[in-house]
Amino acid sequence: MNTLYLASGSPRRRELLAQIGVPFRPLSAAIDETPQPNEHPAAYVARLALGKAQAGHGCLPAGSAGAVVLGADTAVVVAGSILGKPQDQAEALAMLALLSGREHEVLTAVALFDGQRSEVVNVVTQVRFRAIGASEAAAYWASGEPADKAGGYGIQGLGAVFVEGLRGSYSAVVGLPLCETAALLGRFGIPCWQ
Repeated sequence: MNTLYLASGSPRRRELLAQIGVPFRPLSAAIDETPQPNEHPAAYVARLALGKAQAGHGCLPAGSAGAVVLGADTAVVVAGSILGKPQDQAEALAMLALLSGREHEVLTAVALFDGQRSEVVNVVTQVRFRAIGASEAAAYWASGEPADKAGGYGIQGLGAVFVEGLRGSYSAVVGLPLCETAALLGRFGIPCWQ
């Protein structure tokens, strides 16, 4: 059976892979995450997911034949604009104000690379937020949760109280679309429920 490596520092992605019974080895694969000029958000997350998988494969120890590396990236998109991780409180509060009372897209791309072949899957989920008051947004920032999250919120944590509805994959919003990831892993010889 092929060995899976996860090119991500995200504890959420680690938890999601463990949830579906897929053993993996974590590794670090830093890449430049700057969007290219006029790059569509779907192309952006696909490029980053594949870039992480390829960079991770380049870091594998000698004798890693048959190893497969999974890379993933998630972006929150409002009106065609990507909301990254907030740099500070002001940016986080501005993001929450932008998301308040409206629908946005969460795009998650998953890529697998085995040194010879690669495959990328993009998943789009629509998320609708209720109205968020300024004091509530400030209290949420003070919790510490939004600091390292795309779009400044975590649906799997305290940020869940903002979500009125969702169309698509909940796990993709968390960071890894499990249905699509399981199918992708199967095509690379890595079964779930191990």
